[in-house]
Amino acid sequence: MAFSLGVFFWLMAIITVAIFLGRVWWMPELASVHGAAIDQQLILTLAIAGIAFFLAQLGLGYLIWRYRGRGEGRADYWHENPKMEVGWTVATAVVFLGLAIQGNRIWTQYVLAAPPADALTVEVTGQQFAWNVRYAGPDGRFGRTDPRLIRDADANFLGLDPKDPAGNDDIMTQNIMAVPVNRPVRVLLKTKDVTHSFFVPQFRVKQDAVPGLAITTHFTATKTGEYEIACAELCGMQHYKMRGRLLVMTDAEYQAWLKQRASL
Repeated sequence: MAFSLGVFFWLMAIITVAIFLGRVWWMPELASVHGAAIDQQLILTLAIAGIAFFLAQLGLGYLIWRYRGRGEGRADYWHENPKMEVGWTVATAVVFLGLAIQGNRIWTQYVLAAPPADALTVEVTGQQFAWNVRYAGPDGRFGRTDPRLIRDADANFLGLDPKDPAGNDDIMTQNIMAVPVNRPVRVLLKTKDVTHSFFVPQFRVKQDAVPGLAITTHFTATKTGEYEIACAELCGMQHYKMRGRLLVMTDAEYQAWLKQRASL
């Protein structure tokens, strides 16, 4: 029985490591510039934790087998070894603090770094249960909005003020966002009601939209294609419906898409 239990732990460790090395159930394909550093930090963390896990399971299996009960003698008492405890505690603290410092550095380089001045600005406003996307239009200015003017029946989901000329050329869509490939994009996140979370797994972007705040995040897409915009915050009974499409296009395709949307 002891040997079988030890083999179980060894097999569990080997299978787990094989799944990691084979990248089974792995992260979605990376499609942004900043995501590479995040992936590298995640892999480093998993590798260090995986080595510790593998060695611990091998040791556990060996100890179960080596010191199994044989029906002989009495159990011995072994007092703790302060030097060993201090050693593995300090080693663990150094590893974890090192990972935390490195991870914090990568995170702050992304979150606290401002997007380039020429970045495309797109306003994304969450609501139960949709994403409202707005582009500033040729004048480069967003029109004024007023919550009292919101009329879902008239497709005025953001309460755009018709008296403000800056909003006459604004382009609005719902659950569809388009951006050009290889161009920095600044996303201005808002919400009309509860907390939502703008999540694009392939871009390694996840940022909450908090009521009363305008929060920015940014990314640079590196691959054309269609990606899902998910809400990563439980925002109500129909949270599962809150899905958008993010289209990454060539610059020519993007300009044509803007003209087509402006004509609607």
